[in-house]
Amino acid sequence: MSATTSRVALAVAALLAGCAGPRPAAPPDAKITPPTTWRTTPDPAAGELSATWWDAFGDPGLTRIVAMALADNDDVRIAAARVQELMGQAAFARAQRMPEVDGGVGFQRDRGINPAYGIPQVENVTEPVVTFSFDADLFGRLRAADAASRGNLLATQAAQADVHLLVAATTARQWFALRALDARLATLHETLAARERTLELVRRRFSVGYAARLDVAQAEAEFHATQQQIPTTELAIRRTEDALSILLGRNPGHIDRDDPATEPVLPPVPAALPSSLLRRRPDIVEAEEHVVAADLALDASRAAFMPDLRLSADWGHVTSTLLSNHPVDVFTIGASILAPIFDAGRLKAQEGSAAARRDQAAFAYRKAALEAFGQVEDALAATQRLHQQLDSLREQKAALEKTLQIASARYKSGYAPFLDQLDAQRNLLSVQLAIAQAQADELNAYVTLFQSLGGGWDRSLLDGSQKAPPHA
Repeated sequence: MSATTSRVALAVAALLAGCAGPRPAAPPDAKITPPTTWRTTPDPAAGELSATWWDAFGDPGLTRIVAMALADNDDVRIAAARVQELMGQAAFARAQRMPEVDGGVGFQRDRGINPAYGIPQVENVTEPVVTFSFDADLFGRLRAADAASRGNLLATQAAQADVHLLVAATTARQWFALRALDARLATLHETLAARERTLELVRRRFSVGYAARLDVAQAEAEFHATQQQIPTTELAIRRTEDALSILLGRNPGHIDRDDPATEPVLPPVPAALPSSLLRRRPDIVEAEEHVVAADLALDASRAAFMPDLRLSADWGHVTSTLLSNHPVDVFTIGASILAPIFDAGRLKAQEGSAAARRDQAAFAYRKAALEAFGQVEDALAATQRLHQQLDSLREQKAALEKTLQIASARYKSGYAPFLDQLDAQRNLLSVQLAIAQAQADELNAYVTLFQSLGGGWDRSLLDGSQKAPPHA
């Protein structure tokens, strides 16, 4: 290349770079500053959250069913397939930066007239050819596209971890809901048996003239009021079992609960700092990697303004029946430079779209982080407030048991109406059912807390690492 040609090429490159204009800056409003502490103080003695946090509840049935869900859930399998898809896309983007070598063999048979002798002649020509081509990527267009594809892969791997966390948390919630319904059903059956004994007692007292017909009617109404709650509870159990079955990746059916019915323990609350959440929440890391990928895609769109240098070479080995034993080697070596001159603003529009996508990803990252901080705050508060509620319910239950005992004794002695005993029975049943639900709510609050803290996941578990772009 002559000096004049080089100067022309440099002038064209400078002109095209000027057409690209300054790089669009990232939106400053998308920055996020984590809070220094949580509003609700966690347990300072608690250690790191384990990746198998469900084991901390001490429920063998929960451990078994979560393991089954993570192995067979369809959402988990879809997420794994999605990662494989992005791995293929990343490999394709990486291969675009490598030389391309193609090979082929051509065969041709010609019949013509020999111009010297005027007689027919047949020529068989065979030409194996090897073709080489390579995009020099002088301005990093393919390099930026490769890095952006890598960012999308890391985002998808983080999304896969988030699916695992969601499936484990949903399974745990459904399990605790099922256990709460089992407790509710057992309470209803016990209460129904007690109502039946009360009804028989009132009927005997009525038969000998110690009770009014109103007492019999009220006892019968209370018996049936308890009885009618059993079918709806059994229906809720069936629906919860079906939902759990689907989470386990199988047809709706019975959920085995043959494990010893141990009372779940309340694990200690991990004292994770708000700033650590940015590395431990897979959905936040996913959003961050999308920012990285979108920013690199912007670099690739800007590089499209610059010239594209492509090197090529062909080599062939021609053999012909007319050349006897003297085959000929043929080759071509060349280079081409393609630069945009006029495109009616297409490249500029693509750059604007890429910058807008980068800004969307940046604000989506900020939104994901703020929502994560709020979820942890709410879950921390829920673990404390629900525990306080449960303590109050248990104290209320103890007082109502004493009230029922006194009301029953007074009724049998004829010192109080039957209505006092009925009120005590109703209130006691209501509190017993509320305790079963509050216990499930408290356990689910811990599940939500562990999920909001990232479930023991860490960014270092991603396949590789990628730094945020310097422009972000």
